[in-house]
Amino acid sequence: MSVVTVIGGKASEDLAKRLARKLRAKFVSSELRVFPDGESKVTISAKPKGKIIVVNSTYPPVDTNLMQTLSLISKARQFSNQVICAIPYMGYARQDREFLLGEIVTLSVIAKLLSAAGASKVIVVDMHSILGLKHFTIPIRNVSAVPELANYLKKIKLKNPLVVSPDLGGKERAKEFARLYGTDYIALQKQRDRKTGKVQIMTGNLDGVKGRDLVLVDDMISTGGSIVKATQFLKKQKCGRIYVVCTHALLIDNAEKKIKKSGVSAIISANTIPGNTSIVDVSGVIAKAI
Repeated sequence: MSVVTVIGGKASEDLAKRLARKLRAKFVSSELRVFPDGESKVTISAKPKGKIIVVNSTYPPVDTNLMQTLSLISKARQFSNQVICAIPYMGYARQDREFLLGEIVTLSVIAKLLSAAGASKVIVVDMHSILGLKHFTIPIRNVSAVPELANYLKKIKLKNPLVVSPDLGGKERAKEFARLYGTDYIALQKQRDRKTGKVQIMTGNLDGVKGRDLVLVDDMISTGGSIVKATQFLKKQKCGRIYVVCTHALLIDNAEKKIKKSGVSAIISANTIPGNTSIVDVSGVIAKAI
């Protein structure tokens, strides 16, 4: 059996350890020192051998975690030609096209940086848009946390559950979640102002949600604005309890508090980003992709 080493970045240390156990690989931790001017100094704790997997999410502070990821890839490349980079949460994934004239497609820049640093393959979990994968010249694999999230939710007793996507863009995700969970689904119609970011629910009244427990499914929750709007709308339709399920819980600016205050019973997310809600492990999904 070939030798495998997992290097864990500070942003994903726990997930990297879990992945190393699943792969029966050697785990190498990294030390981080941030200087007063904001520069990161990254040091690996041991010499890696064989195929190397670098694990580090690029959640906020996005640029800092990205720089640390690139540094780890570059160091790993000194020891191996096979450097797989697992970025469970890919920052800048929403900047995958030019929405307004003059905008820079930053994801394309990230793809070039990962390749230049020495990554031979990239693995991401629930990339915001499949279109984003086209910016990469090296092999990239997008795996999904949806089966694991659906399995976890089966443990919770829900009354006549219905899966809801907060927008039409997440319709396929909700459909897949509902199929795995064993129920039906709907998608709300949402409108977002590209300049202000303000969200508005365009769907009319819904008769089919009355008295039913709802599962709001999304790929990521940032400020929670869309989820709060959807929850307020659904509560007016006299639904039962509302559970929020997502892969990436960024939960910026007290988002968790705002979501709970709007009437959500619980937020359940994957451990692509560590936090209070990150209770579903995706190390097995990443291990299968490797």
